[in-house]
Amino acid sequence: MPLLSRRHVMAGGASVVGLSGLSACATRPLFSPDLDADVRSIPVIRARTDRIDRITVCLRPFRAAGPRLDVVQVGHKTVVHNYGHGGSGWSLSWGSAKLAVERALPVSRNIGVIGCGAIGLTTAIVAQQAGAQVTIYTEALPPFVRSSRASGSWTPSSRIARADAVTPEFAARWESMARYSFSCYQSLQGLPGNPVEWDTFYGLHSREPSAPHADPIGYARLDERIRDIEPQGNLIRVDDSRLPYSEVHKKPNLIFNVASYSDYLMRQFLELGGKIKILTLHHPSELTDLPEPVFINCTGYGARALWNDNSIIPVRGQIAWLIPQPEALCSMSFGNVYVVSRRDGIVVQWLGDDMGFGYDNTDETPDLAEARRSVSVINGLYRRMGYSL
Repeated sequence: MPLLSRRHVMAGGASVVGLSGLSACATRPLFSPDLDADVRSIPVIRARTDRIDRITVCLRPFRAAGPRLDVVQVGHKTVVHNYGHGGSGWSLSWGSAKLAVERALPVSRNIGVIGCGAIGLTTAIVAQQAGAQVTIYTEALPPFVRSSRASGSWTPSSRIARADAVTPEFAARWESMARYSFSCYQSLQGLPGNPVEWDTFYGLHSREPSAPHADPIGYARLDERIRDIEPQGNLIRVDDSRLPYSEVHKKPNLIFNVASYSDYLMRQFLELGGKIKILTLHHPSELTDLPEPVFINCTGYGARALWNDNSIIPVRGQIAWLIPQPEALCSMSFGNVYVVSRRDGIVVQWLGDDMGFGYDNTDETPDLAEARRSVSVINGLYRRMGYSL
């Protein structure tokens, strides 16, 4: 079943793109399609509830004022904080690490990093690249850390702060973190295991009427500041009324295969001489018993308890994982469900009816009904497109 009529309009511009039929003139090409506008070959994801192989829950560490990057003293130890990135931990990790390390190096090149998630591992490597000797102190290793349960997409401003708390200084700092991180990801593409790669995102706009996606929290939207480095894609009108969607936003999408990416970061850290010590900290004062004069605190949501930081608000996110399909690597959104078909599993995430979904929810218990509902939405999409999964 074709997804487009023979002529469709690019909503973002004035040009009309046509997919012509066969030409009788042998000197002319058979057709000259706009490859970015062609949405006739959306990969088929076998979205069936019997293909769910696990369900994971992550508590995003949201702070209204954005990530904490200040410097404090704990006894005779210096602590640089680097936590509270909301849903942007993987995306901003390199840029945030750069800022934290710059604050730590004037104190000492013997650095302790607390936490071994996305932010902790990246911060440790950036410190090593600057010539520091680094020891990571952590109570858990990947994949048993919260950041291993992330959806794995480039989302640098996802739940990063409240709009009414964003200052010009914060916006500029966020932009510098996003740009630096994005530049680092370019050097990680093509590595064994594909820790970082591009796929194609299909944002499918349902034909069924729905209320605008509300935002009761008032999250900051900063993506306009980096539009020049992000592929924007095309908004394509679909004239075939038999299909369940009327428009498709198609664009390249940067994703993280978190399993291989975490493995890559761990190997890099160890090969550069890093050490890891399993340790559960119950109070910041326990840092005074450790040998390093300066620590970078990368405990994410764990900082709420360890540092008694009630400015951290959990934003619950659950993923239903489907068995991987290497032949169907893509991302999509439809009907309040977000999908990332990664090499290490297919992420299917219910987004809720508004952007406040999961806000201030500390429950990390998997919800089977929610998982089945999200997978069933995508199953219904493909069935209405004529596929039997």
